[in-house]
Amino acid sequence: MHKRVLIADDSSNVRDVIRTFLRDHEEIEICGEAVDGLDTLEKAQRLKPDLVLLDLVMPEINGAEVASILKNKMPNIRIILFTMYSERIGKFLSSAIGVDAVLSKPDGMTHIVDSINSLFAD
Repeated sequence: MHKRVLIADDSSNVRDVIRTFLRDHEEIEICGEAVDGLDTLEKAQRLKPDLVLLDLVMPEINGAEVASILKNKMPNIRIILFTMYSERIGKFLSSAIGVDAVLSKPDGMTHIVDSINSLFAD
């Protein structure tokens, strides 16, 4: 079963890196990309992804606000939040806004596929 993923990051370079990490995994389908918070909300509602890979710091609406809105409107959606901040702050954000996982940008890229698979293993 394919897992439909929306990549949301204001950096085209980061989106390219994420796409590269996911490209060889047949079980993961990238259904779209978003460039800011408002774009993420619009595309999530239109594309109905199973999971959003969401940058914390984005223009228009930040990732924390986007995650909160998405979880309210689409309670079954999974969200992995990417942040440059420490893991401790990430864990606080995870419990405060209800994201499913938090990965640091420097370290998390190599764990992205494992994180996606573990979220859907339930």
